[in-house]
Amino acid sequence: MSRPQSTLKQFQNLFKTKKRKKRSHKVGLPPASLVYGGEKKQEEVFINLITYDESVFSEERIELSQLEDHLNSQAKVIWIDIVGLHDISLLEQIGKLFGIHKLTLEDILSVEQRPKMEVFDEYIFATLKMIQCNSPESPITEEQVSFLMEKNILITFQEKAGDVFQFVRERLVDPRRAIRQRGTDYLLYALLDAVIDNYFLVMENIGERIENLESQAMLELGKETLNALYLQRREMMDLRRSVYPLREVIGSFDKYAEHKISPEVRPFIRDLYENTIQVIETIEVFRDMSSGVLDLYMNSLSNRMNNVMKVLTIISTIFIPLSFVAGVYGMNFEYMPELSSRNGYFYVLGGMGIAAVGMLIAFRIKRWL
Repeated sequence: MSRPQSTLKQFQNLFKTKKRKKRSHKVGLPPASLVYGGEKKQEEVFINLITYDESVFSEERIELSQLEDHLNSQAKVIWIDIVGLHDISLLEQIGKLFGIHKLTLEDILSVEQRPKMEVFDEYIFATLKMIQCNSPESPITEEQVSFLMEKNILITFQEKAGDVFQFVRERLVDPRRAIRQRGTDYLLYALLDAVIDNYFLVMENIGERIENLESQAMLELGKETLNALYLQRREMMDLRRSVYPLREVIGSFDKYAEHKISPEVRPFIRDLYENTIQVIETIEVFRDMSSGVLDLYMNSLSNRMNNVMKVLTIISTIFIPLSFVAGVYGMNFEYMPELSSRNGYFYVLGGMGIAAVGMLIAFRIKRWL
């Protein structure tokens, strides 16, 4: 199954724009300097506020000036979702309002930050990659999402609009759901679970894509196929780099944050850890498969070249004795017995034809053809 030209163009354009983000812009700056490390900026930075308990649910978009008033509500859980990270002044005000350490704010702004989890006296901080791939033909897109849990408040920081939390929001609207009866730690688990569950959807699309590439590598040998295989291999390397540290992040909740996670939520965290291991194992398998498909393509290309060389070698071998005969009788000696023969020309041509046919029969017997 061939990859459409437009899809390959999408991949090429993605990797042209998806350059390695360098930290050279932070060289020479003091620690905890707040510099946004992303390239694309969210057009509008906004704050989405969700407050709920067993009986009350509220969702609204608010300004920063309104946030402090909402913190005094009697809601059991307050979820503050901040979309857009390039507004440094807004994040500084958020940091002052909630007592967030400057190093934590620096990690939030460094969108190429390795996934990590840290436990402070006042809050838990975690950052990881949210990965999306809507179809096997679509390239993988990723963005950094950070979580900060403090008492009954959970703050999420996203680079841009569009996330995988919609199912969690729908569950929050229904008062019969268990999430409405639980605290902030369970909401944190639900959001992490949504991110990791989406990894499985991405893995399904990648698996189907690799199967298509495997068929393409056997049937269509060309520049387009080679480019698609190379981009797939590189994409798997980037995906592994983004997801592999997630095992440490989820494992740290059960190891270092026991005092901030309620006993009833800990079994869910352990289940989340098992899902994380499964995702990482799947990525390792797909990474090996991507390298294997590329090797298969190179072997197919080499086999095709060998077949071409085989045909050319057989043709050359057949013409070696014919060239020898033609060379002998092309010599300009005056006294050559065959030159006086009336039918000598036809005898020589006939002998050359018999030699060629005989060699073809011999090659066939040897199964070289």
